[in-house]
Amino acid sequence: GRWITRWDPEDTDFWNATGRRVARRNLWASVFAEHIGFSVWSLWSVLSLFMVPETGFDFTAAQKFLLVSVVSLVGAVLRVPYTLAVPRFGGRNWTLVSAGVLLVPTGVAVVLIQRPETPFWLFVLLAATAGLGGGNFSSSMANINSFFPERSKGWALGVNAGGGNVGVATVQLVGLGVIAAVGAAQGYLLAALYIPLLLLAAAVAWGCMDNLAGARIDAGAQLAAVRDRHFWIVSVLYVGTFGSFIGFSFAFGLLLQHQFGRTPLEAAAVTFLGPLLGSLVRPVGGRLADRFGGARVSLWNFGAMAAGTAVVLAASLQESLALFTAGFVVLFLLTGIGNGSVFKMIPAIYAAEAENEIAAGVPAERAYARTRRVSGAVLGLVGASGALGGVGINLVFRQSFVSFGDVVPGYAAFLVFYLV
Repeated sequence: GRWITRWDPEDTDFWNATGRRVARRNLWASVFAEHIGFSVWSLWSVLSLFMVPETGFDFTAAQKFLLVSVVSLVGAVLRVPYTLAVPRFGGRNWTLVSAGVLLVPTGVAVVLIQRPETPFWLFVLLAATAGLGGGNFSSSMANINSFFPERSKGWALGVNAGGGNVGVATVQLVGLGVIAAVGAAQGYLLAALYIPLLLLAAAVAWGCMDNLAGARIDAGAQLAAVRDRHFWIVSVLYVGTFGSFIGFSFAFGLLLQHQFGRTPLEAAAVTFLGPLLGSLVRPVGGRLADRFGGARVSLWNFGAMAAGTAVVLAASLQESLALFTAGFVVLFLLTGIGNGSVFKMIPAIYAAEAENEIAAGVPAERAYARTRRVSGAVLGLVGASGALGGVGINLVFRQSFVSFGDVVPGYAAFLVFYLV
């Protein structure tokens, strides 16, 4: 593989002469691979819309929410080892592996959606392999974080994450096309379409990406991260932003089906819109954080998310589909802005800590080296904790259906969380 042995993006001369060009080439290749990974991770949020009595399925709403919760859980848990894999194997090499392994869940999905007689427990177990796509986010973010200087991390991480997040909307839009063109009974074609795209992502990674030789597995940085109070604060915030984004992305179509009686085609025609806008606006959140500060932008954003949730709650009580859809789309936009602003906080927090250490007499080189180590570890761990928020959202929806027969109590719980 191609290894880079010297990399110092903080050196302005190096960055202008060589670094910017190489970093951006790796960024765009990473965005494409992560985009496909997100699509595979989100595959069952669309395939669950095909699982109706007309296609032979008799799963309840609670069972479907459990299914997507398990897929989300696997993706969240894998984010930690995926982060550690980048320094061990190299960003380019790991992108090849992580793209290739997704051929397993796509192949599994092709088979399962054609066999509704499969026992539910086995269905969940096999569908959970789609969670492999969720791990790609953390490895991609940790890799790209090492390529860019502190002054550009907000933009670079926002573009990388936003480009990956768009994969959620893409798979839902492609699912709409499949339903419209050939009907819900041919849902397996959606999964089959991603097999050549995965091969293309591997080829792009092979030809366009690099490994950084200076990166290494740093268990000490992971331990330092979990002992830092900033890590826990940012994790809670990211549960609220990214957890909401991925949780609502998985749940939106099911809510339209089971709360408002929409058909698979009617649900799919709307489902993609929220994740698409939420993904595209994520770099805007990073830019706003670069200008005004991540904490300030995140504060106002959570207040707006609480207000948006109140609108969704009111729409549910009034059974207003138009108001419900509008409120949810606004929520998706706010989750995207919050994703960008919260993630920008991470390198900014640790850059500020480095400045404090330097002011206290620690040599600058040592202070920046330590905080870069911890910052990289936090990026991966916060990504994992945020994805767990998506698990929680779908489990809350499931329990709300089981205990109350509707999801209004779930919306009330989310409103309280955003205020906290």
